[in-house]
Amino acid sequence: MRALRFDRFGNPDVLYVADVPDPVAADGQAVVAVKAASVNPSDVKNVAGAMDWTILPRVPGRDFAGVVVAGPPEWVGVEVWGTGGDIGFTLDGSHAELLGVPVSALARKPESLSFDEASAVGVNFVTGWLGAVETAKLEKGETIVVFGVSGGVGGAVAQIAHSLGARVLGVDLVAPSASTPAAAVIDEFIRLDPAAPAIGTEVRRLNGGRGADVVYDAVGGVTTPAALDSLARRGRLVVISAVGTRTVEIDLRDFYHRELRLLGADSGKLDASASAARLALLTPQFETGAFRPLPVALHFELAESEPAYQAVANHTPGRVVIRP
Repeated sequence: MRALRFDRFGNPDVLYVADVPDPVAADGQAVVAVKAASVNPSDVKNVAGAMDWTILPRVPGRDFAGVVVAGPPEWVGVEVWGTGGDIGFTLDGSHAELLGVPVSALARKPESLSFDEASAVGVNFVTGWLGAVETAKLEKGETIVVFGVSGGVGGAVAQIAHSLGARVLGVDLVAPSASTPAAAVIDEFIRLDPAAPAIGTEVRRLNGGRGADVVYDAVGGVTTPAALDSLARRGRLVVISAVGTRTVEIDLRDFYHRELRLLGADSGKLDASASAARLALLTPQFETGAFRPLPVALHFELAESEPAYQAVANHTPGRVVIRP
């Protein structure tokens, strides 16, 4: 089969297409013909060497959608989707014609989604679910502030929070465009603007003088002070990233007097099987149309993977999909 490879870390130009042996469906394994595989920011970081658990040489790519072509008879011919913190890091990934995964990593693709759309779901919604539901334990009637709401993870969190009956305030440099699912579910939008009032002040103004029960910070680092300031007493801050700086100062007296919680969530710790279990929980919402991925902005063939990765590195709005 043809697959994208990298044997050293660097910019997207270290990627190349190679002929490699086909994966084999040994006991407990299956082989998926990849119809579409999105490129995530974490894939770009992986190639750059920012993921310290990656083993080289490697086929990159976390998210996928395709058809099972080998494995247990009941799975052969089934359309599936998936993701995982091992795929593309310690196991060869989805930016290839074929992908080998454990049978436990197979999840039926929602019929309502095309292969392109299904391939753009995994990292965003699994990370969103992990942080908002499993880590923060967001509840109906609570208020959540989503930093990075116009991005993939932030938009997924906004939809998940809305479906739980939470009030959703979105924060970003630019508002979600009308064509994105997040635009329809956020109750208020706050622009990240140095000339505007502090984010925490705006959150309290929009929320009856009270801070948020949960802040989901999909940016992190440069936004941490504003995220903490946006919390109500006993509020929970979930951090999944660190942009600009890995270290921040916290006023500890303010932190403990307000009884705040600071929580980390790392979807990289969820392998393909654990991720499949979470996608199965999300499937009914995609079948009804309640959840939608960000629109796919660009398509590339496997031989065009370097510009595909560069498009993500350049923060192209929408999802970027490779069709192996």
